[in-house]
Amino acid sequence: MSRVFVRFRALLASPAAASTAAAKFSTSSSASTATAAKSATSKAAKKAPKKPTTPKPKAEKPATPRTTIRPSGIFKVTPVSPALGRFLGAQQASRTDAVKQIWNYIKSNNLQNPENKREIFCDEKLKTIFDGKEKVGFLEIGKMLSLHFVKSS
Repeated sequence: MSRVFVRFRALLASPAAASTAAAKFSTSSSASTATAAKSATSKAAKKAPKKPTTPKPKAEKPATPRTTIRPSGIFKVTPVSPALGRFLGAQQASRTDAVKQIWNYIKSNNLQNPENKREIFCDEKLKTIFDGKEKVGFLEIGKMLSLHFVKSS
């Protein structure tokens, strides 16, 4: 078993080492192994040593004012329904901020089911957002919140 690994290492080694290792383990005549070793060493000798590279100075770019990136998608601040606005304390919010605030409320009031963390028990404040349901799955939160965001055209 160890002979297999030795030959494998020899194949992965540098060309000079690979040819000498191959010559060492081959069953052919010693003359062919000597020529293989010489050709491998001559190839390695032909390569010129690498010159140290110095970093090129970068061209100075004129200073341009950066434009601010407008948030879009779930990061875009949009108007929300009155029920969600009362819960969040603002009439406009992004979807990510709304979900974060709802999860903070759920965790601070310990409303997750201890046996099944995927279920959330709704108190009176959450029932106003989640259509009066007693329990909501955590994957349903996004679906239920989509009803509260006003579509803007």
